[in-house]
Amino acid sequence: MAKAKQINLETSLKTLEEIADMLESGDMSIEDSLKAFEKGIKLTKECNKKLDDIEGKIQELLSDNNTKEFKDDI
Repeated sequence: MAKAKQINLETSLKTLEEIADMLESGDMSIEDSLKAFEKGIKLTKECNKKLDDIEGKIQELLSDNNTKEFKDDI
């Protein structure tokens, strides 16, 4: 399941890069630019949520008693 999240995150980030490139080109109409910007904002929010979920999982794993030795080695 973690791999599916990673693929979605990577795909979303690639799409965000494409949107940014299109907006920076200046070749889009105002209406199309607005639609692309809205899509970019939505993707940004989704990516932030996914990253927050990943960070929470990492914190959960690090706080587990089984990782005490690992943290002491760092």
